[in-house]
Amino acid sequence: MSTRPPYDPWLAAQAMSDVTAAAGLDAQALSALQAQRLQRLLTAAQSSPLYRERMAGLDLATVGLQDLPVVHKAELMHRFSDWVTDPAVTLEALQRFTADPAQIGEPFLGRYTVWESSGSSGEPGTFIQDAAAMAVHDALECLRRPTLRPYQKLLDPWGLSDTFAFVGATGGHFASTVSVERLRRLNPVLAARLHSVSFLQPLRQLIAQLERIRPTVLATYPSMAVLLAAEAQAGRLHLSPQEIWTGGEKLSPGMRRFILDTFGCAMADSYGASEFLSMASECRHGHLHLNSDWVLLEPLDAQGRPVPPGQAGESVLLTNLANLVQPLIRYELGDRVTLHDQRCACGSVLPVIEVTGRHQDSLRVGPPGKRAVTLLPLAISTVLEEQAGLFDFQLVQQGPQDLVLHTGLRSVVSPDTVERACAALADFLVQQGAHGVRIHRGTSAQEAVPLGPSGKGQRVVPQPCPGLRR
Repeated sequence: MSTRPPYDPWLAAQAMSDVTAAAGLDAQALSALQAQRLQRLLTAAQSSPLYRERMAGLDLATVGLQDLPVVHKAELMHRFSDWVTDPAVTLEALQRFTADPAQIGEPFLGRYTVWESSGSSGEPGTFIQDAAAMAVHDALECLRRPTLRPYQKLLDPWGLSDTFAFVGATGGHFASTVSVERLRRLNPVLAARLHSVSFLQPLRQLIAQLERIRPTVLATYPSMAVLLAAEAQAGRLHLSPQEIWTGGEKLSPGMRRFILDTFGCAMADSYGASEFLSMASECRHGHLHLNSDWVLLEPLDAQGRPVPPGQAGESVLLTNLANLVQPLIRYELGDRVTLHDQRCACGSVLPVIEVTGRHQDSLRVGPPGKRAVTLLPLAISTVLEEQAGLFDFQLVQQGPQDLVLHTGLRSVVSPDTVERACAALADFLVQQGAHGVRIHRGTSAQEAVPLGPSGKGQRVVPQPCPGLRR
């Protein structure tokens, strides 16, 4: 029997009011609000032994954000019990909880929403949110996401006539999957119209499932949306969504045009991470606006120095002003972000950002002269992480039927893990119809890892194979 996720109507109403009010603030008032919320976060962080140690000797009443220490995921996860402010939360208990797919969407300890990061930087993370933090995320999703069909919104403000499908990794406690399941449990009226579709299943099955669901709203990663658009143009997918929401990867202008030209519907992109799910949403001009009333981003250069507005950073520091249970203060996220100081024509005081996210070209494999099987890097990573427990890897394509799996790039990986990874990947390839693809094990763990567009090590490196048919 499922348990209702943590939800407090009073906190929800307060967050909706706060998010609404922030939209009308000028730059000075927004800065004051940020400072107030940062002070609240620093006070809460004093209940964290790790942060208390890292901030010893600092006057928290006068300290500036850039005077605070930088933290990294590996350190925080290694000292998890010292990191969290609730001593009842232990990493061991959380790992037992997230190891059970039946617990997806269930509250941990009856009061926390839990999700995991994918480990794209080689280090997986586990994040918890209480009802207050979730109220902020809900308010940002509800009020900052653009209204793509305003007339439909007037006629059906609660979306009761829409059918929603999320296409992604559905077998783990990932933020998007947990969010869909949480909404299903909070709103039984909408539950029958909310669907999660695994992108790890063979493409034919995925298409058949989507055609049965017939979603009016499709949410997925840009690379998956491009793949579905290609299938639609080839006549293998018959779908007429009225809205497409993308996130989790870089959406290039070319990708957007291809998706829009194919489906001819409204579309919006967003930017988020497991560390803060609703960082930025698009306005009607197509610009991403940072929700800087609740999250702070500091782009840095390669030497860790702040970069001026308008210049892309090599990495970025994140400060989550909403989560007081698991403080994230100047946390290195790793993405390349450009923060602009010019006001957007939409009138919002929230800053415009550009994100070079996690987009990577898909792998196309198969015998020369045959139709290629397209594999999403995100799906491959999910298989290796979830089925083999392998996070430290790089998969390099060396031809239409040859893949090289490098492991141990940052840490020691056991032979058993490599064996499980090769077997899981081989099974996945066969399930996708990619027969005859050879998986080779890399011979050197010290080979340089080329940087991907996000500034992180590129985990899946494709190679053009012109001999394959689309």
